[in-house]
Amino acid sequence: NLFLWASSSARAPTFLRRRVSRRPKAMASAHPSQGLPSGMDPSMVDEYASQSKLLQEFVKIPSIGKAWVFTSKDENASRAMVSVSQSDLLANKKRSFLLNTHISKSSSKSVSFQWSPFPVEMSGVSAVVPSPSGKKLLLVRNAEDDDSPTKLEIWGPCQLENEIHVARSVHGSLYADGWFEGISWNQEETLIAYVAEEPPQPKPEFNDSGYKKEGSSQKDFRSWKGQGDIEDSWGETYSNKRIPALFVANISSGEVRALKGIPRSLSAGQVIWAPSSSYSLVFVAWSDDNGFQETPRKLGIKYCYNRPCALYAAADPFKEEADKPSTDSNKGDTAALVKLTADLSSAFFPRFSPDGKYLVFISAKSAVDSGAHNATNSMHKIDWPTDGKLEGSLSVSDVGTHCNEPSRWVFPWDVLLWLTSVSMAF
Repeated sequence: NLFLWASSSARAPTFLRRRVSRRPKAMASAHPSQGLPSGMDPSMVDEYASQSKLLQEFVKIPSIGKAWVFTSKDENASRAMVSVSQSDLLANKKRSFLLNTHISKSSSKSVSFQWSPFPVEMSGVSAVVPSPSGKKLLLVRNAEDDDSPTKLEIWGPCQLENEIHVARSVHGSLYADGWFEGISWNQEETLIAYVAEEPPQPKPEFNDSGYKKEGSSQKDFRSWKGQGDIEDSWGETYSNKRIPALFVANISSGEVRALKGIPRSLSAGQVIWAPSSSYSLVFVAWSDDNGFQETPRKLGIKYCYNRPCALYAAADPFKEEADKPSTDSNKGDTAALVKLTADLSSAFFPRFSPDGKYLVFISAKSAVDSGAHNATNSMHKIDWPTDGKLEGSLSVSDVGTHCNEPSRWVFPWDVLLWLTSVSMAF
């Protein structure tokens, strides 16, 4: 912006334009041979040069987006992968890179990082998610137009192991926005669960005789498609996106299956794999009636924490079909959903503890109950059943509640440090 600002008098600030207009005409034309843009004099050149150099120095500083830490057999050493981005002024876009580092602890308890010599640029990649062991890497390349498929690339240590092309009839682009986004490997590193746009809904067709019935030829002369039912979007950056839905991909066979049984009135997101359980997937869902006092419309969700949401559990569609009798003609069409937070108006960002005993999540119930866009959040946990059976009501307890009187309340910092370590593992 500074370069454009300096190259045109129309983009110069108002006070500069006023200062130039008040100078005598003789002074304004005193340096015609220097080829300066209209409205500039030699005294401004150094200032603009200094500002542009300062801007270049700032944009050279990369910003960290995500980081993953992988454990090793050596308790004094581990490996980490860091996703960083850097602004490209000339191309007017951000460039993403991956960095690897080895972390080691010395006898003096100091920590040293051995970074890879150069980062690896991730060009055209929408999301990067390593497997829990760090031996596999998923690269997501969302389609650039309505006719191209979404590509899921599975990379091993030395090669591309599989490339899955998902047609638009299966689902649209993956959500990689940080809110609905949810891409999760299972512990066996054979399946990947993720959130993507649902496939386009069928639209009514018409011709000269009126409504076109099913089974009619697609090549009928002078026919056209209707727009279908009008659907609310989640506003802001989601205005052109379809409803988020859950899918699971088998990285060996390349097969992708949708998680059935989720009503279209729920928008799913933030999916993770559970430990050993008959309900393998845990995710967040927002209802269409998400406004204050259950307003029957989507009011927008970006930066609005006062939208009711809950945690749900469902079975893995691959495991569910394998467990069903072969005589069942409707297998895979429905899936039992278990609402884990029926007594809370808000629950999101679920994470399992490393030992799999607890499911920890954040709640914005203060914002939902009051209608405020943002209020103090609270932290809760669910005792995950050891047998993996979600029967009856689950016990939800407080880990850290909101603070109304700071002088009488102390946050459990050990829990905060533990949650930070869990978040880095994801």
